[in-house]
Amino acid sequence: MPLPVPVLPEGVDPAWLPPAAFRAVGSRRTVVRGSGPPAETVHGEVAEACRRFGGRVVRDASDDGPYDLVLGLGADGLGDEGFTVAREGGTTTVTASGGRGLLYGLFHVVRLGEAAFTGAWAPETHRPALALRMLDHWDNVAVHPVMGQVERGYAGGSLFWEDGRARGDLERVRAYGRLLAACGINAVAVNNVNVHETEARLLTDRIGEVAAIADVLRPYGVRTHLSVSFAAPVALGGLPTADPLDEALREWWVEATRRVYEAIPDFGGYVVKADSEGQPGPFAYGRSHADGANLLAAALEPFGGTVHWRAFVYDHRQDWRDRTTDRARAAYDHFVPLDGEFAPNAVLQVKHGPMDFQVREPVSPLIGAMPRTRLAVELQVTQEYTGQQRHVCWLGPMWSEVLRFRHGPESSVGERARGGLVAVSNAGDDPFWTGHPLAQANLYTFGRLAWRPDAEPREVLDEWIGLTFPEASERLSVGLHAVLDGSWRTYEKYTAPLGVGWMVQPGHHYGPSVDGYEYSPWGTYHFADRDGIGVDRSVASGTGYAGQYGKPWAELYESPDTCPDELLLFFHHVPYGHLLQSGTTVIQHIYDTHFEGVEEVEEAREVWASLAGLVDPARHARVAERYEEQLRSAREWRDQINSYFFRKSGVPDERGRRIY
Repeated sequence: MPLPVPVLPEGVDPAWLPPAAFRAVGSRRTVVRGSGPPAETVHGEVAEACRRFGGRVVRDASDDGPYDLVLGLGADGLGDEGFTVAREGGTTTVTASGGRGLLYGLFHVVRLGEAAFTGAWAPETHRPALALRMLDHWDNVAVHPVMGQVERGYAGGSLFWEDGRARGDLERVRAYGRLLAACGINAVAVNNVNVHETEARLLTDRIGEVAAIADVLRPYGVRTHLSVSFAAPVALGGLPTADPLDEALREWWVEATRRVYEAIPDFGGYVVKADSEGQPGPFAYGRSHADGANLLAAALEPFGGTVHWRAFVYDHRQDWRDRTTDRARAAYDHFVPLDGEFAPNAVLQVKHGPMDFQVREPVSPLIGAMPRTRLAVELQVTQEYTGQQRHVCWLGPMWSEVLRFRHGPESSVGERARGGLVAVSNAGDDPFWTGHPLAQANLYTFGRLAWRPDAEPREVLDEWIGLTFPEASERLSVGLHAVLDGSWRTYEKYTAPLGVGWMVQPGHHYGPSVDGYEYSPWGTYHFADRDGIGVDRSVASGTGYAGQYGKPWAELYESPDTCPDELLLFFHHVPYGHLLQSGTTVIQHIYDTHFEGVEEVEEAREVWASLAGLVDPARHARVAERYEEQLRSAREWRDQINSYFFRKSGVPDERGRRIY
């Protein structure tokens, strides 16, 4: 019996899996060979496509056809997720060792469209470069009084939780699992890393709600993970201590974990935020983060589970007057001494930059400094600091730069991420999934880069366009590239310059506030004065952060004469008249880029307006509405940033444009 394709509620956008994307498969003769839940999912997908487009699908036929497409289990040596695809004698064949590989093979054929059934080609083997490709949902079960239903969520409410409990109808969650499988994502953490009182109970008496979610994600090869509080034994079990070396505490975690696996046999594991921004952790007991992570790893190990221990640990109560304390240094300082002390199934989850998902940061030196520890690299798909899904900001090029970065000659960030690639999800219950329809491209791109970190982002964007708009004209495809390709750099131009970061409204982080965090305890400063701007992170005269890198990066970042322009103010405090490698001064660069950024948004808005009639009206209207807000916000950024630095520096714009 084929597993039926999820039925979306009326008005919900199909994203990159509209029915028309399956036309090439659905109009052919197909056989599906193999048993098990993923094979039934494949059968259901093909059966629905054939129902729509007139093809035919059979199960486990013993004859050789004639068939246009053969999807089957039986290949050796490909793991559970790899597959081989070939075309010979008019038949396209996908073979896999495991059910998830067969599912990914089907979606590969869907991406190829008619090209999957043209000509002849030798077998191609596809395997994910990273075994774990995961989304962390910062969803709250109960609505938080400050952060709401979804912390840093810009796409409506939670897909999983409503009114303090799991949603009764999980059909849309199943549809979400289908979207994730189609781009290669295989794991989801279903609740916020900031674990509040209600969410803590998901580990114990409310594990059945998590199990219900796991049941609907499983057919699409997506394993469920849970964020847990390090102090859960105290809050839920009445224990007097959360000391990770306490024997009673260890027994509590062992028993709690056993009950989790009784409810969810393929449970992925725990995600933990500890000793960070008020969350409890092992520091309270004089223990290390390796002690804390290994406690949970030991409980998970008999079941094949993993603990993802976040390295986002820093002092968020520092004195702004103290220039020796540098938030950028914190993760490296805390964790490098622990290299080699983490259990094999404990993964240290490291943000890709040393701060907090800014539009431009250097790659975290921690990623290159712990060769004996399994690391997962964390990205942020939800656009907390990149426009909050009110602005078009396709992040594929930024992520690609990060994943290709090499701390040394031996391996890239993508190769070092042995514990996987993880991202904070940008999806919610909005009809367009991501609030801004074009923000769907970020979610899709994350999945594909997690599968293959060295993929060309522009080719991934072509895939997303081809699937989302399967009947797109060349004019629509060119227009979509025009508004998306350079959108990250456009956003950077009209916001925080040259790697300085932040400059946002405190709390909600939307819109400009140059001094919003300058005198706060969060450790995010630009140190602008009448003479210059930037943070001195050199070894010679600053916080020493530049020295956390090995050669040649430490040497490159140490001097303002060799530091790349785009990171200059992250590493150095320089005069406004400092000449950049581009040939312009810092102050003129600030003026020029902020005017250019607004002009580029105006141009993109016009391009999108010209695509009316080529995109369905609801989608076009939503994007057009968001462009109006993006343009308003970009102008506000331009005028506030330029005015602030004109008043600080006293240096006029050499082109005589209006600055307030």
